[in-house]
Amino acid sequence: MAKIKGQIVVNTNRCKGCSLCIEACPKDVIALADKKVNVSGYPYIEPAHPDDCIGCASCAIVCPDGCITVYRKKMED
Repeated sequence: MAKIKGQIVVNTNRCKGCSLCIEACPKDVIALADKKVNVSGYPYIEPAHPDDCIGCASCAIVCPDGCITVYRKKMED
């Protein structure tokens, strides 16, 4: 049976650190970058546990700034 593996890509310069994606992620993949800010001075999110991503895209759906892209790949066992 094939397993779905996900990967998120964050446009850190558009992210305002609202944390909606962190709350929406069922696998706790995303976290606010520790003591880092983007060019606009906002803290931004980054994948904290990227190997746990299942590609559900919940984070991208709730992102008000559209700065998260989710890629999905089938992994063969």
